[in-house]
Amino acid sequence: MASGPVDLRSDTVTRPTPAMRKAMADAEVGDDVYGEDPTVNRLQEAFAARVGKEAALFVPSGTMGNQIALRLLGRPGTSVVAGRRQHVVIYENGAAARNAAVQFHLVDDADGTISADEVAWALDAAAHHQPTPSMVCVENTHMPADGAPWPLEALKEVAAAAPHLPLHMDGARLFHAEVATGTPAADYAAVATTVMCCLSKGLAAPVGSVLAGPADLIAEARAVRAGLGGGMRQAGVIAAAGLVALETMVERLAEDHHRARRLAEAVAERWPEVGVEPERIRTNIVTFGHRQPAELLDHLRRAGVLAGTIAPGVVRLVTHIDVDDEGIDTARAALADAP
Repeated sequence: MASGPVDLRSDTVTRPTPAMRKAMADAEVGDDVYGEDPTVNRLQEAFAARVGKEAALFVPSGTMGNQIALRLLGRPGTSVVAGRRQHVVIYENGAAARNAAVQFHLVDDADGTISADEVAWALDAAAHHQPTPSMVCVENTHMPADGAPWPLEALKEVAAAAPHLPLHMDGARLFHAEVATGTPAADYAAVATTVMCCLSKGLAAPVGSVLAGPADLIAEARAVRAGLGGGMRQAGVIAAAGLVALETMVERLAEDHHRARRLAEAVAERWPEVGVEPERIRTNIVTFGHRQPAELLDHLRRAGVLAGTIAPGVVRLVTHIDVDDEGIDTARAALADAP
């Protein structure tokens, strides 16, 4: 357990576990740009097997993984069908326009999913002088929708609505979805052409994400990664932590999910008017509206709790391995007497 404040800003703030630190210190390394780092190769193979894909590529960040997918699957001058609050749309600094020369066809994703009907409408609109879609993006879990996991059948319906288009899954927290729903990550990934997962969100690795898909696409992805400045040399020292994350950090995510629901209960009790329904919190994220978020964050900080915002007037609390039950009790008490 990390010392200091109860940090609920993100599940990226975690420290590597002792097992990760040892694995990093002992990692066998080589030059990954040449494909010669054995630890990176083991991580890529392990992740590809875990999600049922032919191959995978280790990248520095989830954003880079998403951007590579857009470059591979999107076509310049076309549209990408995506939910209006997805990470790839609003939290990647508009990178899609620069990196892939695409624009987004935005659809409603209030509940964390997008509608197969709206995907079909976007395809039909191309016959009416609107941009032609070249791919579909989904986010699983969907962060702004309280980390909502996709129902597998709904995901299949979206894919079926555009059977000739590639589908990319931003699975930054894919294993949270697996644990919350009991749906194996490979079953989710089977619906997608490519899938990305962050090893540093909830799984406690210090850095890195993995993009998986067909072998020919991942070979192209390696070249795109180089063009984006993502080629790494003796990267086994960080890939080693990723291997430990995949092997030891997934099942324990259920603890984070339970603790997030306890936070949601505290929010619902303090501000019943904001509409937080604890029973709908299925993973590790709680979001809620507040009229004066800066004042609230200052109050929490004084009480030893760190939180953040994801949009104007929207506060976010995220649980992770470095927040235990005592930390949740501290946060609940701070929320109870918050302004």
